[in-house]
Amino acid sequence: MSNRLEPTLAAKQQSTLQKILTSVVNEVGMEAVLVAIMTHDGGPLVEQVSRGFSPREVRAILRALSMEDLKSVAVRNGGGGELESVLRVRMVTPGSKVALVLPLKFGGRVYGTLVLARRENSALTKREKTTLSTNVSHISTELKKAGLFGSSLILSKPFVGNEPVSLAVEEGHATVARTYSTAEVQERIGSILTEDVDGGLSFDRGWVSIYDPLAATLEVLGVFGTQKRDVTPGQLLSLDDSASGWSVRHRKPRCDNNLASTQGRFHDYKQLYRDRFASTIVVPFYVRGRVAGTVTLASKTPNNFDQTGSDSKSLDAITTKLVELFEDPSCHLSVMDVAPVQPEKPVLKGQVIVAPPEGGDVRKEERRAALHEVSSFLATEIREPIGFIRAQLEEITTDADLDFDSQTRVESAMRDMIRIETVLNEILDFAKPLELDRKMCRVQDLLDKAFSLVSTDIRVNRIEVIKKVPARLAQVRWDEVKMQHVFLCIFKNAIEAMSPGGHLRVEVMLTRARKPELQIIIANDGVPIPAEFVDKVFEPYFTTKRSGTGLGLATVKKVVEEHQGQISIASEPDKGTTVTILMPAPRPRTPYRPRRPV
Repeated sequence: MSNRLEPTLAAKQQSTLQKILTSVVNEVGMEAVLVAIMTHDGGPLVEQVSRGFSPREVRAILRALSMEDLKSVAVRNGGGGELESVLRVRMVTPGSKVALVLPLKFGGRVYGTLVLARRENSALTKREKTTLSTNVSHISTELKKAGLFGSSLILSKPFVGNEPVSLAVEEGHATVARTYSTAEVQERIGSILTEDVDGGLSFDRGWVSIYDPLAATLEVLGVFGTQKRDVTPGQLLSLDDSASGWSVRHRKPRCDNNLASTQGRFHDYKQLYRDRFASTIVVPFYVRGRVAGTVTLASKTPNNFDQTGSDSKSLDAITTKLVELFEDPSCHLSVMDVAPVQPEKPVLKGQVIVAPPEGGDVRKEERRAALHEVSSFLATEIREPIGFIRAQLEEITTDADLDFDSQTRVESAMRDMIRIETVLNEILDFAKPLELDRKMCRVQDLLDKAFSLVSTDIRVNRIEVIKKVPARLAQVRWDEVKMQHVFLCIFKNAIEAMSPGGHLRVEVMLTRARKPELQIIIANDGVPIPAEFVDKVFEPYFTTKRSGTGLGLATVKKVVEEHQGQISIASEPDKGTTVTILMPAPRPRTPYRPRRPV
């Protein structure tokens, strides 16, 4: 019996440790913070909570630190409570950052470290030293109150490996999109939601979602008391159109006691409104200092939840168990710290971390893994703060407390923030695995829809469009949205290269080769592409424009190849540019022949 209770106790201790460290990290006013703890005496430092550091930087910093350095700094600081000395580790990063390392000490022994990121030449002020000294002391005091010293988490005598296990990935392969909702997870979440909540908080319907920062979506994991038409496990919720997404972007609970005013805005509230629910509350919960997901509860009782936020504290029992669930390696719910491949070890020279030079050609799989790691960093460390800033600007403009000049400036800043988000999303979408939603569609309709989106530019520039599409062309099984984007991107590039009065020709035909193919030719008589650039136009991030990410044609090529097609481009002086797309030939329609009665 005691053996069964041990994992539960360890999970509760881990959850308590995460809460204490997360609260301290949130209070430290630095751009990047890391807290690492030694699980056993003399053992390696294990990352517990981090914010602002990429996974690669965290691993490099922890490898660079030694117990001798931490002990020497602890001795220089002494026991007077003043921060006299810190260890500086220079990181080879674009921002020329320096990691300031502060040892955590209890009972005369160093058990961990608090790491902060600063600019290389900036020194700590006296006020900052006092604040950091207070934070370091606060960590030790709270851990002592929780009785965590001597446990399996901190300075245990026998070695017990409790490092959070991330989702295992085959070496050399990037992660692919998958569903996190499984039968086991749904059952465990259902049991968590049905248990009593502190404070007597009651509800009639509820669900839990997991936040995927790379995909910028929330997936419903488990539900309680839902109907057939309500949210279901596996359903995806967007950040902009759901109350759960609002809570993630603002990083705070949301309470609504009048669903009539929000049911048109939030998709996850629509069915609740139809079923005559009166009040809802959405609370985000955190794992290792980052938003991991949300808990949504709904009640048919008016004003059932407190607007001041006291009810969100009543959900601590639920969120604590959800953190334990997320930390359980068997559930594979950790979407924040997936390491595609084992990174190369940096070379340590004194107190300077130097990245090793790359030798030889990088394999394709390693490039994919590196792209995934960069994308994960962009999603968690750049897109999330940008989304949070935009959410705050939206609240300011909605309150209408500003004068006209201030309101205009805030709205201008918000437009720039949205533009940055758009570019960032384009980069992240290119890095994600492409998933096709194939449906039967007509090539003529896709071309017409793409032309309608650039009709104004065509009319203003007096461009003549010549289309030749077979009238009895069979339907194709394509992803309608993505292929429409392919045509739209090619049309836009053609219009930008053409002078007023130019000609744009689109021709669709079935080739009569040994393997029949659908050939789509898009030609324009505009300025040709320089010969030295023709072979580079499909490469990611290559562009000759002042503004642009260089992912337009790279994405076009990716979509066409996912449809088992090919795309090529030719450009000559005085002839313009021709884009040729070869796709698998559509299957001809077979006439319906009724069976003859026997």
